[in-house]
Amino acid sequence: MTTSTTARVLALLEILQGGGVRTVPELAARLGVDERTVRRYVGHLLDLDIPVDAVRGRYGGYRLAPGYRMPPLMLTDEEALAVLLGLLAGQRGGPGAASAAAGESAAAKVRRVLPVALRQRLEALLETADFTERPRPAAPPEAAVLLELAEAVRKRRPVAFAYTDRKGDGSARTVLPYGLVAHSGRWYLTGAGRDGGEMRIFRLDRIASVRVLSGSFEIPDGFDPAATVLDHLARTPWKHDVSLRVRGTVEHLHDHLPAGIAALSHDEPDPSDDEPGWVRVRIRAERLDWIPPVLAALDRPFVIERPAALRDLVRALARRLGSYADADDPSR
Repeated sequence: MTTSTTARVLALLEILQGGGVRTVPELAARLGVDERTVRRYVGHLLDLDIPVDAVRGRYGGYRLAPGYRMPPLMLTDEEALAVLLGLLAGQRGGPGAASAAAGESAAAKVRRVLPVALRQRLEALLETADFTERPRPAAPPEAAVLLELAEAVRKRRPVAFAYTDRKGDGSARTVLPYGLVAHSGRWYLTGAGRDGGEMRIFRLDRIASVRVLSGSFEIPDGFDPAATVLDHLARTPWKHDVSLRVRGTVEHLHDHLPAGIAALSHDEPDPSDDEPGWVRVRIRAERLDWIPPVLAALDRPFVIERPAALRDLVRALARRLGSYADADDPSR
């Protein structure tokens, strides 16, 4: 269902919770849809195990089964805020496990069963809140894949799945799943081969057709899934290994180069230099074209140690900016 469809289905449920039999023409008028669409929305409610009775006859229509009513969601202000901000963060700033529409529909369902005063306050927050940092574009994993793997990790059951690697090559894998990790906008599975051999890391958005197999296994003592993923990503060979020195502070650079993008470390300070010291920046990247604009935004002196191709891209950006600054104002 789309977000607008979900909102109307929830509105239909709210109308039916008012009691009595509601005719199809009445429901269509209140929801702003045709009668065929009303019947489809009723089907959605039935799919959610909400007992909607069809009443036949001249004054027939739909009603909720006698005695049924959705229980109120009893949350404190802080609990409701935590739930909805979690959904908001998942949509706007974190690793998505599903589409943005799914997060929006989930938030709509929560809001529907909150007390009116609390709902209005939270809706004001959701309409005005935003995040300054967005995740890098990434396809979310299928919800079924994520949940199936989570169950296999908890029960320590082997899994088999189809996997497409970074080069686009597909293969069948059998893995002992040790843990799931959300990092920098993506989900990863850590695990070993069926024989418990080499540790492997898999991106969930590249996994399909998960099957849980028979048997069980033990996770090695002291195993840390998050540390394993970070170590693996740090060792992954990238097309470009970028090394820079930037005059400034680590705090300033972190605003433009978060830890998930670059590794920052202080260079040895020069005692005779009153200016801020130099920070060494290491970036592993598949492309270089996004780096020159970031360096320009830093507004700090920098030295490119490698690769030479990055120097050419920086010079090209400088020439373009210069030409834009020298151009006549087209509005005059």
